[in-house]
Amino acid sequence: MKQRRILAIIILFPFSLLSLYAMAEVGYIGLFEYQLQSPAGWQVLADLVVALVLVLSWLVPDAKSTGRNPTPWVVLTLLSGSFGPLLYLLTAKTKAVDVSAQHA
Repeated sequence: MKQRRILAIIILFPFSLLSLYAMAEVGYIGLFEYQLQSPAGWQVLADLVVALVLVLSWLVPDAKSTGRNPTPWVVLTLLSGSFGPLLYLLTAKTKAVDVSAQHA
């Protein structure tokens, strides 16, 4: 889980900067309006939806199995895209490692 957290941090920082810049330039709605201007934009938007549905198909069962409520993460993902799964990974509790099992 440590590698996932590190990866989330590495991705989250530049992605946040890019997202803040884009939002400052065109606003939240402008992000979608741009994608709806051409079939190429439709494809990119559809690809994002497919990818996030696949991520949520992992995130929801994982959240339930670790005792976390998946609802906030699903809502955050629907409203902010990749920020939901990235923050989910960043805030995940690290699992305790059974040292005795490693030495057996």
